[in-house]
Amino acid sequence: GLVLAFLLAERDGASIDLVESNRKKASFLQAVVGRFNLPARIIARRIDDAYPLVSTPQIVTARALASLPVLLELSAPWLTAGACGLFHKGRDYRAEVAESAQRWSFDLVEHASATDAHGVILELSDLRQLS
Repeated sequence: GLVLAFLLAERDGASIDLVESNRKKASFLQAVVGRFNLPARIIARRIDDAYPLVSTPQIVTARALASLPVLLELSAPWLTAGACGLFHKGRDYRAEVAESAQRWSFDLVEHASATDAHGVILELSDLRQLS
């Protein structure tokens, strides 16, 4: 999230909300955001407590938070409202995609990871819960 905040600092009007439940990590994020005057807001809450506090996002991302089925559940309030999900996944991502497809319908684009030869960035959009 901090990397994105640094990148967004170059764009007028762009901002990012960073949700972090660990108070120590949230304090670190806040210190860096303040030190470099980054266009970021730190929300020191669990993600399921942060929904009403997060601005309507265009993109939702997470790194090493949970399996894809859990990520989709956690980010569904935003992804079902039109946001795009970008999730870095490792070598077992196909099993996670298959498991997710049992509960959700979505458009999926797989991007090769630049940092992990066995990983991918999953770009998910148009998330809909199956009935």
